[in-house]
Amino acid sequence: MTHTSVKAVRAGLLAALVLLACAAPARATTGHLAPDSYLLLTVSQGETPSTAQGGTLLRCDPPRGHRHAADACAELAAADGRITAIPAKDVFCPMLYAPVTAHARGTWRGQPVEYTETFPNSCMLAARTGSVFALDGP
Repeated sequence: MTHTSVKAVRAGLLAALVLLACAAPARATTGHLAPDSYLLLTVSQGETPSTAQGGTLLRCDPPRGHRHAADACAELAAADGRITAIPAKDVFCPMLYAPVTAHARGTWRGQPVEYTETFPNSCMLAARTGSVFALDGP
């Protein structure tokens, strides 16, 4: 090969690399177009929300971070993220007054969520909020 042909081959290879780089597809995306949905959940004894830091972070895109994440996210999805719209379960709860306060803060499909409610006891909390505040137990 002559000196001129080596230069031509190099230029051709360089041009091919540039074309390949420009024609390469963009990075693959997850296909996830909806904003992330997450809630920081706490349950405290008494009639006021806990002021302590912490809680359980429920993430729903995909469900994780919570013992019953799949069920909780499904219930929230059916209620369009409104905890108060989760259908109450038909259960018998004791007439025992041991108040618990549930608090949730975060976003659901890009919309802010702020929820606080005090229930007469943990049985009523579970009956009204389903798996969302099922933070303890199996």
